[in-house]
Amino acid sequence: MRGEVILIDDEEDIRVSVQQSLELKGLSVVSYARAERALDRLSRDAECVVVSDIRMPKMDGIAFLEAAMKIDPELPVIMITGHGDVPLAVEAIGKGAYDFIEKPFAVERLVRSAGRALEKRRLTLEVRALRERPAPDDPLEAMISGRADAIVELRRKLRAVAESDLDVLLVGETGTGKELAARAIHAHSARREMPFVTINLAALPAAHAEQELFGYVQGFDGHVRARTGRLEHARRGTVYLDEIGSAPLALQIKLLRVLEDRAIEPLGTSERTALDVRFIASSRTSLEALVAQGAFRDDLLYRVNPVTLRLPPLRSRPGDASRLFLQFAAEASRRFGREVPPISAATLLAVGRRDWPGNLRELKSAAERFVLGLESDPMPFETSGTTLIEMLDRYERDVLTAALTAHNGSLRATYEALGLARKTLYEKMQKHGLKRENFSS
Repeated sequence: MRGEVILIDDEEDIRVSVQQSLELKGLSVVSYARAERALDRLSRDAECVVVSDIRMPKMDGIAFLEAAMKIDPELPVIMITGHGDVPLAVEAIGKGAYDFIEKPFAVERLVRSAGRALEKRRLTLEVRALRERPAPDDPLEAMISGRADAIVELRRKLRAVAESDLDVLLVGETGTGKELAARAIHAHSARREMPFVTINLAALPAAHAEQELFGYVQGFDGHVRARTGRLEHARRGTVYLDEIGSAPLALQIKLLRVLEDRAIEPLGTSERTALDVRFIASSRTSLEALVAQGAFRDDLLYRVNPVTLRLPPLRSRPGDASRLFLQFAAEASRRFGREVPPISAATLLAVGRRDWPGNLRELKSAAERFVLGLESDPMPFETSGTTLIEMLDRYERDVLTAALTAHNGSLRATYEALGLARKTLYEKMQKHGLKRENFSS
């Protein structure tokens, strides 16, 4: 098991006996006869837990605990106590001790407690590192997170498109981050200092859609003041047409003309206003399919998609779901001012297993509920529509993904935790297209 146990006991025969017992169970142990000397081994980043006797000369267990908590309040400290010291042990729990074990004790009891404490410590350090990690050197990576090959390729294409001034069509399921991708294109383009205007065509009231988009002049339909349309508000910037496939056919004709002429006519006048903007449109469904159904104009399709980028669903991004869950949990922790609850390997496995039909949006909501204590574990994944072989393959991939994520990409820690030979782990990673570098910080 990764990490080490720092054992403190002034009685040599007990110290040696406990150390040997723990090492026989696969734990790495460093022992000290004096508590004050063990303090030098502690740090905020140390992947360790402490097992300490309470009754010791000079610095006793309670004084050591208080000093350790000043170094890191989240460091797990397990107190060993004699029968008469139980009140002291209870006091220690109140001061931040992780657990206390009364003498005489079975080694298995201590091993279980130390194992749980090491797991808690590892997750604490992982979440802390994620929370405190500086922003990526690449600003685009900070906006479009993930290490799956599909996301790395998407970032490459977004960067290339941003450097041009071509209109773009983004296609992806609900919650895959289409607006975020549009904002990334704008933020990395020459128009970055100009407005970014989002227009949700699915939410525009049909009766007033043209007024919203194109504006109107004074006196139109009895209005005493002129109104600038939302398209004109984006002058020299970027217009994001969200869910363009939901636009009524009559409005599609108007949009086609705007895209072709780069000009608008406010309602109530025939005078045209030049429009220097870049258009980025999005759709969660295939526009080609809508064209075939007669619900979308083919000429508008050809005009709106000089470049088409497809955003991958979360289920096709091995390893990203677990990592993004940790990231979203850390963000929620900062936003809500709440500590991130312990995140077990089982929780990460459940996260990696699930299809997440709502994609990033659904995953982020689950992480927020988890931090708020409204949800103990993500919902189990669904298996409908898959064969047994496919289910087993997916389960194997998800177990590997969760283990690699939990161990920060350490292959040795992963194959030891899973009870695999090194070669077997390599073969299974190759089979499922998993790369070590995609799981390390």
